[in-house]
Amino acid sequence: MNSDPVAGSTATAVTPVLQVTGEAAEVVLGALAEEGDGGGLGLRVAIAGTEMSPSMTFEFGYDLSLHEIDDLDDDDVTYEVAGLTVIIPGDSVGNLTGATLDVPSNPLQGGLVIRNPNRPDMADRIDLSESDSVAERLQELLNNHVNPSLAAHGGYVELVKVEDSKAFLLMGGGCQGCTMSAATLHQGVAAIITQHVPEILDVIDVTDHAAGENPFYQ
Repeated sequence: MNSDPVAGSTATAVTPVLQVTGEAAEVVLGALAEEGDGGGLGLRVAIAGTEMSPSMTFEFGYDLSLHEIDDLDDDDVTYEVAGLTVIIPGDSVGNLTGATLDVPSNPLQGGLVIRNPNRPDMADRIDLSESDSVAERLQELLNNHVNPSLAAHGGYVELVKVEDSKAFLLMGGGCQGCTMSAATLHQGVAAIITQHVPEILDVIDVTDHAAGENPFYQ
């Protein structure tokens, strides 16, 4: 038995790749019990791309499905937890190792959650032009990668100016006056900017948050 995928044969993990809490296992087993042939099914958990959270951090997306145990891919890793067969595709093993499938902390929230300490490496996912202008590359980053995510939450960020190694930004829409605006800027937007436009060492918020539709700063 091996915890790593074996080419040409389905591998069985000695140590579970994805931990599954007892509460989460009960939820899945309950769903399996409702299936006509639930005994022949397992829970398949796969990495399904990446997504940006409201705080502007990149996280993995997940695909959870009930899958026939007798119809596995060669590199699938399988193991049992509390009577539940868990199936992890070979290409998801590395990014799911150390993660936990659990029920939400809020009892009013349904479904399941995956708490994953791993984060996607976005260095090769954001490809900026080779412009010599720091402002142009920064604007491209905001237009193509930052604002599309903020727009889903009703907000946006504008570049006011670049001065030496500082970028001055204006937050608008739902980001103006939002209680999470500081976290969004410093933990999310600023981190992305300094990573992909290394000439920028400091990101400064020049927004008048007290003038927002729902001002938090008074």
